[in-house]
Amino acid sequence: MPEPLATMADVAARAGVSVATVSRALRGSDLVSAATTARVRAAADALGFSVSRSASGLATGRAGRIAVLVGGTLGAWFNGSILDAIYGRLREVDHELSIFRILSQAEREEFFTTLPARRNADAIIVASFALTRAERARLNALSMPVVYLNQQARGAVSVSIDDVAAVRAGVRYLANLGHRRIGFARAENRMGFSYSAVQRIDGFRAEQSAAGVPVEDQVIVTADDARDGDGLLGRLLAVDTLPTALLVDSDELAMSLLEAMSRVGLRAPEDLSVLGFDDHALARSFGLSTIAQPVATLGEQAATMALTLAAGQPLRTRVVSVPTRLVPRRTTGRLDPAEPDSADERKSR
Repeated sequence: MPEPLATMADVAARAGVSVATVSRALRGSDLVSAATTARVRAAADALGFSVSRSASGLATGRAGRIAVLVGGTLGAWFNGSILDAIYGRLREVDHELSIFRILSQAEREEFFTTLPARRNADAIIVASFALTRAERARLNALSMPVVYLNQQARGAVSVSIDDVAAVRAGVRYLANLGHRRIGFARAENRMGFSYSAVQRIDGFRAEQSAAGVPVEDQVIVTADDARDGDGLLGRLLAVDTLPTALLVDSDELAMSLLEAMSRVGLRAPEDLSVLGFDDHALARSFGLSTIAQPVATLGEQAATMALTLAAGQPLRTRVVSVPTRLVPRRTTGRLDPAEPDSADERKSR
């Protein structure tokens, strides 16, 4: 039979101190001398004893754990990248990560009814999807800090990008390449959640209006989901006047569109310039021009803010905006001024 696990009392007996001293020494308390702490740790190592996180939490009042609430699958590029960055930051300070994933309205209602995170976390990060006023009120009522990632809520701690400004810069980039007929593509939000990315269409509309393009002439097409490149291309080809450039609200949808274009003999940028958004891990291999959002920086910054608040320390800045950058690659190109203004006309020549 396996030997019974050592207890704190065993460590105290071996080190010749009290159980309370063992507890303080293993927590790194300043009340215990360095020599006694070393003796206690040596006894603990010899007996194979370690303080459980839950026991330590009882003593410190903290769980040593940060919770993250995400909408959508964990395999999605954005979610996976954010979680990886948060985990890396927490690991640096020996904290754990709890993940709560919401895939449906029923799961969403269950989470905000039970609020499981409050039982085992020191702070919670809400990643990317916007909450209702009632949901924000439920989180604010918790005795734990809340950090919003890639979204902003009035009076709340947040780290995000400016989706509107990023898309406006993308439209200007395409216009500077000579494109006048510029379209916007997005995936339908079938989950019914309001994500931060929904503001990207606002940036497109604002920049097009500023350029004098009437609302009724602004080309906006919608795919069934981020993998529906074929459906997106079909809807795009059905537009009365095909644009010469297209800004797509995610790299995943843009790459799916490029594959669909290749299957029917269309090329980017010769037939259509394509600009994505994200700088997905596969964007470089596709040669996809994109608006890069610094996902690792967002995750690390959110984790740092959560850790600071969980420790009861003040933040120097409660609202952080992280800049995006435009990454030109092969899928966007300059439109020759001598060429027709639409891809339809160019193909017919």
